[in-house]
Amino acid sequence: MAPERLKEVSLLFLKIGATAFGGPAAYIAIMQREVVRRRRWLDDQQFLDLVGATNLIPGPNATEMAIHLGLKRAGWGGLVTAGTLFIVPGMLATLAFAWAYVKYGSVPGVGWVLYGIKPIVIAIVAQALWDLGRRGIKGPLMATVGAAVLAFYIIGFNEIALLFGGAAAVLIFQGSHRLWKFKGPAMLLILPFLKALLPVFPTTLVAFSQTGLFLSFLKIGAVLYGSGYVLFAFLNSEFVVRLGWLTDQQILDSIAAGQVTPGPVFSSATFVGYLMGGWQSALLATLAIFLPSFVFVGLLSQILPLIRTKWWAGVFLDGVNVSALGLMAGVTWQLGRSALIDWFTISLMVLGLFLVFRFKVSSIWLILGGGLAGVVYKLLFG
Repeated sequence: MAPERLKEVSLLFLKIGATAFGGPAAYIAIMQREVVRRRRWLDDQQFLDLVGATNLIPGPNATEMAIHLGLKRAGWGGLVTAGTLFIVPGMLATLAFAWAYVKYGSVPGVGWVLYGIKPIVIAIVAQALWDLGRRGIKGPLMATVGAAVLAFYIIGFNEIALLFGGAAAVLIFQGSHRLWKFKGPAMLLILPFLKALLPVFPTTLVAFSQTGLFLSFLKIGAVLYGSGYVLFAFLNSEFVVRLGWLTDQQILDSIAAGQVTPGPVFSSATFVGYLMGGWQSALLATLAIFLPSFVFVGLLSQILPLIRTKWWAGVFLDGVNVSALGLMAGVTWQLGRSALIDWFTISLMVLGLFLVFRFKVSSIWLILGGGLAGVVYKLLFG
């Protein structure tokens, strides 16, 4: 592939990764404007095909779009370059944020900023949940599955089993007229999830290790469907409940880090890794959570023509999406218990909800405003 194309890919995705805020939908819109409207690397239909493809595989959609587009423009070198340069700016910004958090987190001023940011984060996640829910809940079956996933998650059931178990249930019930003639194999789809559908209760504290950290993030990156916000349900279950390496409060702070820095929300893994083991663990966590996306995109590019002809792919994806919504609702409820601690934080969340729903205010301005409000309140009232 011509070096000029690789250079084009490098400059474009470095710029997007360093300047893009607003979540996956915003990042994909920026990519569409850049590669379809301005540079004409693809037409609208080709771009839409890639958007659909990213929804069929686990991982962060915006990052996988960058990887897909790099592959289309500059081959395998473009795949690696586009994905890496889209990720690195956000990773470095999050690493700097984590360093400041660890070094100055006990200083009142930093705590005051986070005090105001956290209720705003709840509002932002709630707004994303509302928007996604309107598209993802496509009837009574979907609503029932989403509500069941929410209820079981709050009780303490395994989030991975809930994600895929919900998808398998939708596939079986919604596609039952087609699956009936394959009823034996079809029912086998759900058995592994029934076996895994066991509550995740706190266990004895597990000693921290970088190998364990890497494997945990590799697992999350390999199975996580849906919005980047679903990541926080997985982080809570893995590192708070199962391993006992973090607290609910630290998971909530990782959301703020992912929101206030550019690039993919999954860069929150960098923040979490740094909290547990410094910069080496931060790099390991980042590598582990993004590595599956590169592999999946490479594989998908070879089998996409076959996948697009299968009716069950769309049904299964609908089930994955609505299950992810249930997990998002569950983690929003959990995080709200940590963030909404007095009348001011509740009022700030209500104001945040009004601003995101009524005026569609950018998340970065909301977070900056929330941090400023927290500082002012603490200065005035202590």
